[in-house]
Amino acid sequence: MATIHEFGPFRLDADAGILFRGAEPTVLGQRAVALLRLLLERAGAPVSKDELIEAAWPELAIEDSNLTVQISALRRVFEEVAGGSGWIETLPRRGYRYVGPAFATGNPPAEASPQISPALAVPDKPSVAVLAFSNLSGDREQEYFADGIVEDIIAGLSRIKWLFVVARNSSFTYKGRAVDVKQVGRELGVRYVLEGSLRKAGTRLRITAQLIEAATDSHLWAERYDRNLDDVFLVQDEITVAVVGAIEPSLRAAEIEHVKRKRPETLDAYDLVLRALPEVYTCMPAGAMKSLAFIERALVLEPNYALAHGVAAWAHEILFVRNGMQEKNRRGAIEHAHAAITHGRSDPMALTFGAFSVAMVEHDRTAAFDAFEEALKLCPSCAPAYIFGSAPLSFAGKAERAIDWGERALRLSPFDPMSYVAYHGIAVGNFHLGRYEEAANAARKAIQSNPRFSFSYALLAAPLAKLGRIEEAKGAVVRLREFQPNFSICRQCEAVGILPVVAEPLIEALRTAGLSD
Repeated sequence: MATIHEFGPFRLDADAGILFRGAEPTVLGQRAVALLRLLLERAGAPVSKDELIEAAWPELAIEDSNLTVQISALRRVFEEVAGGSGWIETLPRRGYRYVGPAFATGNPPAEASPQISPALAVPDKPSVAVLAFSNLSGDREQEYFADGIVEDIIAGLSRIKWLFVVARNSSFTYKGRAVDVKQVGRELGVRYVLEGSLRKAGTRLRITAQLIEAATDSHLWAERYDRNLDDVFLVQDEITVAVVGAIEPSLRAAEIEHVKRKRPETLDAYDLVLRALPEVYTCMPAGAMKSLAFIERALVLEPNYALAHGVAAWAHEILFVRNGMQEKNRRGAIEHAHAAITHGRSDPMALTFGAFSVAMVEHDRTAAFDAFEEALKLCPSCAPAYIFGSAPLSFAGKAERAIDWGERALRLSPFDPMSYVAYHGIAVGNFHLGRYEEAANAARKAIQSNPRFSFSYALLAAPLAKLGRIEEAKGAVVRLREFQPNFSICRQCEAVGILPVVAEPLIEALRTAGLSD
C-alpha cells in the first residue's frame, strides 16, 4: 500500500517517488525526491550530509555539490508557495533540516467494493491504454488540441514493437468520466494506464502526464511540460516525442521488475531478454557475462529474435573493449549485431544495439548509421538511438552532430541509466571543436551518471589539461587508474575506432595530464 506524506499544498507519494502539488506532478528527479522523503521523515531534526547522500546516491562516492544542486531543486519548487523558500534550513557544516508545515502521513483507503473479474485478458506482452487528457482550460477549443496530442502519443507508443497499445476508439470511451484506473485496466485488459491534463493560459500551455500500474494503482512516472504556444503543431509534436521517449524506459523498468517475480522455469524468450538487460546495462564485464547466459537461453527458444541478438552484440562489445580485446568477443559482437539488424527491421531497440556494436567494434560507420537512422524512422522518440549514436559520431569527428544527438537524448530521457554515453559524445564533440570548458562539464556529468566508468575520467582530464588546470587533470587520471589500472588511451582509441584527427589531440592532452601508455 502506498505511503503518502501531505504538507501544505504538496503530496509526496513516497513509494512511487513523485511529489505532487495539488493534482499535478512537480518536475523533480528521483534523487531530489529521495532527499525530501528523508527530510520529512526526520522533520524538525538535523539530517547530516552523509545520511542524505546515502539516501539519494546509495553506495556512490559523490561531491557535496551534487547534494547542493538537488536541495536547490527542492527549494525552487517550494518557493512557488508563500514562505516556502525557508522550508529547508541549511545547517552549516552539518547538513539540512525540514522546518516547513506540519505534515500528515497515511495510506490511500482500499477499495470497499470487491474486485471485478477482468472483462479482457491482459496480454502476455506489456500493455498500455492512453486515456483522453482532461482539459482544465475552460476553453472548448482546447479539446481538439488535447485529443490531437493523445492520438499522437498513441501512434508513437504503437511503434514500440514490444508494447501492446489499446486503440483510441476504446480508450476514448472513458472521456469526460471520472474513472478508476483499476477498472480501466480490467475493462481494457491492460497492465498500464497513461492519463493527463492540459491547461492553457494566454500563450502558455501546461501539460501533465502520469503513468500508472493499473492493478496496484501505483505511479511509475509523472512529468509536467510548460511551453509557449507560438506554433500549436510544433508544440504538439514536441510534447508527443517527449512523452513517448520518457514513457518507454519507465515501462521497460516496470516490466523488468514484473519478470523478476516469475519463476525461472516459466521464462520465455522475451522474459529472458528482460532479465539480461539490467546486467548488460552495467557496462561491466561481469554483468555482460551474466546477460549472455540469459540471452543464450532466449536464442535457443527463438533463434531469430532480433532484440536478443542486439543485447548479445552489446554484451560482446563490452567484453571486447573492457575485458582484454579478445578476438572471440569481437567476432561475437559483429555476428550478433548483423543478426540484430537483419531480423530487426521493425524493432528500433534491436537496430540501436546492433548499430552501436557495428560502429564500436567493426568500425563500419556507414552501416551503423544507416541502422541508427532506420531506428529513428520507426520511432522518432527512441532516446537510446540518440544516446548510443552520439558517441560513435564524436569518434568519427562528426562533432556538431554528436553534440546534437547527445542533447536530444538527454531531453527525451534525462534520467536514462545510459545518459553518460550521451555525455561522452557531447564531451568528445566539444573537445574536438576546442570548447574545453563545455567538454569538461559534459565529462563531469558523465561521471555523476556513472561514477565507476573509467573512460569518463579520461574525457575529464583531457580538456582540463588543455585549460591549463594540470593538477585537476592529474586528479582525474588518478581516479581513472583506481577504476582501471591497466587503462591505455591508445588501445581504447584503437578498439573503438576513434579517428586519428580526434584521437591524437586527446592522447596528447592526456599525456600532459600524466597518463602514459
